Amino acid sequence: MLFQNKFMIEVEMLDVGGKKLLGLKVDLPNAPLLLLIHERLVVGCGYISVEAMEKVGNAACVVRGVRGFQDVSSAEIAELTSKAEELGVRRGMKVEEALEML
Repeated sequence: MLFQNKFMIEVEMLDVGGKKLLGLKVDLPNAPLLLLIHERLVVGCGYISVEAMEKVGNAACVVRGVRGFQDVSSAEIAELTSKAEELGVRRGMKVEEALEML
């Protein structure tokens, strides 16, 4: 779907390590906004605020330096909320590993 003929928005169902996720990618001018959404965990790029996710009580983590869905799933977790920690997710863990635990 195009928005003002400039920015592409991709929505895709993904399978990462046997887990079903909704992938969302918004092409922005300098870097894409990326989200992988599982029923128990949200994984996002550096555009996502861990503080905001913490405040609303979401289990969420942030990865950096990613440009596509595959990059997100294989990236190391840089930041995370306390709810994500309760699920066993840890800083430095690969997203694929975190999803395996869910």
